[in-house]
Amino acid sequence: MEWLRIFGARLRGLFRKRQLDGELDAELHAHLELLTEENIRRGMSPADARYAARREFGGVEQMKELHRDQRSIPFFGALLQDLRFASRMLAKKPGFTFVAVLTLALGIGATTAVFSVVDRALFRSLPYPNEDRLVSFGLLAPIERDEFMLGSGYVDFRKEPGPFEAVTSTAPGTSDCDITEPNAIRLNCALVEQTFLPTLGVQPMVGRNFTPDEDRPNAPRVALLTYSLWKTRFAGDPGILGKTISLDGNATRIVGVLPSIFEMPTLAAADILIPLALDEDQQRRSEPGRVLRTFARLRPGINVPMAVAGLQPFFERAVLDAPPEFRKEIHLSIQALRDRQVRDARLASWLLLGSVFAVFLIACTNVANLLLARVTGRQRELAVRAALGASRGRLVRQALTESLLLSLLGGVLGCAMAQVLLRLFMSIAPQGIVRLHEARLDLRVIVFTLAVALISAVFSGLVPALYRPAPELLIGKDVRATTRNVLRQALVSAQIAISLMLLAGAGLLLRSLLNLQNVRTGMRTENVLTEAISLGGYRYPTPEQQIAFFSELQGRLKRLPGVTSLALSDSLPPSGQMRSTIFAAIEVPGRPLLKEGTGGMVGWRAVTPDYFSALSIPIIRGRGFRQEDRLPTENTIILNETLARELYADAEPIGQQLRLFRMQGPWRTVVGVAADVKNSGLTVNADPEFYLPWKNDPVESLSTAHIIVRTGTDPKAMAAWMRAEIVALDQTLPFTIETMSQRVGKLAQRPRFTAVLLSLFAGIGVLLAGIGIYGVVGFLVAQKLGKSASESRSALLLGMS
Repeated sequence: MEWLRIFGARLRGLFRKRQLDGELDAELHAHLELLTEENIRRGMSPADARYAARREFGGVEQMKELHRDQRSIPFFGALLQDLRFASRMLAKKPGFTFVAVLTLALGIGATTAVFSVVDRALFRSLPYPNEDRLVSFGLLAPIERDEFMLGSGYVDFRKEPGPFEAVTSTAPGTSDCDITEPNAIRLNCALVEQTFLPTLGVQPMVGRNFTPDEDRPNAPRVALLTYSLWKTRFAGDPGILGKTISLDGNATRIVGVLPSIFEMPTLAAADILIPLALDEDQQRRSEPGRVLRTFARLRPGINVPMAVAGLQPFFERAVLDAPPEFRKEIHLSIQALRDRQVRDARLASWLLLGSVFAVFLIACTNVANLLLARVTGRQRELAVRAALGASRGRLVRQALTESLLLSLLGGVLGCAMAQVLLRLFMSIAPQGIVRLHEARLDLRVIVFTLAVALISAVFSGLVPALYRPAPELLIGKDVRATTRNVLRQALVSAQIAISLMLLAGAGLLLRSLLNLQNVRTGMRTENVLTEAISLGGYRYPTPEQQIAFFSELQGRLKRLPGVTSLALSDSLPPSGQMRSTIFAAIEVPGRPLLKEGTGGMVGWRAVTPDYFSALSIPIIRGRGFRQEDRLPTENTIILNETLARELYADAEPIGQQLRLFRMQGPWRTVVGVAADVKNSGLTVNADPEFYLPWKNDPVESLSTAHIIVRTGTDPKAMAAWMRAEIVALDQTLPFTIETMSQRVGKLAQRPRFTAVLLSLFAGIGVLLAGIGIYGVVGFLVAQKLGKSASESRSALLLGMS
């Protein structure tokens, strides 16, 4: 350990220079005095004695330098010297320093902010132990973009999971549930198996998981709270365990609280977890059973391809549980849970990361150009230093030290800018951006910022560092810097090229966004309000009560001033959420049935007669629904243009008969054809759809409705009146009101977010390029003027007129 002691002593010597120099001076002075006294005793005069002592002792300064090298680390000492010199040089030119630091801060800050978001989405480990072994598995069909299993097959498969160490399932998405205590609120409830948390490797922060007995039909009702709900609704009550809440009117006991980092593997928003309670016998009897989202943990040493091979026998049996029409279109799928979660965010994340990297390149190129221009004014200084013995490496190190100091200052300021940009991102981001709410400047991001600063230091300082001063400068001869001019022009050209690339990309995205906003949806959304209401079986348990509630509500709302049309529907465009059947299940006289396959999905809605007028959806042929169509004895149907074309081609559909739902329903008469309405997104063609009348029949009653109101007054005032009427009718009923324009606008939120960010980065890039070009030109002009003034003063001193 002797080397460690020596290293520590030398390291301490770097920070005690004055004290050690004073001690060294005193010691050397003492040695000289002793030699001088010795010479005087030998008979020399004091002057001769001192001279002889100095000659015998040797060079004092050389001795000091040798001692300094022995007591410290020469490299660090030289580095500190370079840092002090660089600090003085930067302080000497505050304008240059300000522009360079601001430029780097913008580049580093933007890069850090985007990385903190992308890091959370793409690069961070999932909040589960051994997350690389977690997979989503099951069947894939054209109607499902995520893996699923049918209950009849799953209840047997989970007993012998093959390549999986553990398997679990959840209900698709989350369902609405209400805490019906005072101050009722609507929550998102997730139905999960008792094996859900153990499979993911999650332990409740407080309390326990569900027991197997609690995950059975008719078991006592229990629930797990998420951390956020525990904090907001229950104020982080430490005594929450064992308490009973009223959930959908049922007494439910809280058995645990999930950790703050918990998230559903589907990334669906969830407030409460409740047992799925699968009934194995019922699932087998009601083949194919309910649809389940299935997840698993691979056994150690098993990868995805091996798991796919191991599940093939099961897949061949599981396909037989599906309806015959689906069997040809179903295939087995296993994918890593991470891939499932980030697939929608991957392209946008890499696009933003690439664009901000372009901004970073512009910033580095900008500073490199400024430093290269600055070197022009220090040609003679560098030539003199080289002539005095400064090595090539020392000159390069000095230049890199200056750029490093600039980059560190830019990195510190960039962190502050990154925090501002991160808050901006969160304020304008739409819902559903993967883990955006978790993005922050933590240690990992700070280390990334430091690495970016070091890269910018090397990139920015390398070109001026490699500049070699011409020896002719020592004799005052001017040297034409052709190479330097070419480099400067190349850097400026690179800045402009990258800026134009960013502008072009932002322009294309903005053009696409503009086209998206101008897409015809098939309906008029101005002055239309929508209100989503879910009654819940615990409030209005009978169909008669549900029909009475909606009838009373319609009567109240129709009496409001300014209401021009009012309708009810079980779903609304353009959410993509509607009930559906398969094309093969529609029977038309004279049209042969499909021999195999589904023929695609056909969506449908139940609507009241004023639905088409409330949304201004044109009826192309025939008529809309009438009140008599709501009678149980009437069987009418309205098709959209796409479905009418697929069913009847060029024939007249009005008056034609068809039968739905696997040919088990009644024959229905086509009374109208409505214009196509985009339901699955603004960028895709309208889907085939049909409309059925909302029946005043207990057999077909619905507990969930979207109320549509077209008004001739201010929508904000109408929303307040609607809210008051609902509260007067039932003050415990949760509901949401929004305009139809807001619903449609949500479809463009993600493209708008990406376009805004890319436009922001393009603007920063152009700003940086402009600052850089202006700064370089200004610096060179000032330098040229200073040189001309210096030459004029020299001429005057020499007596020239």
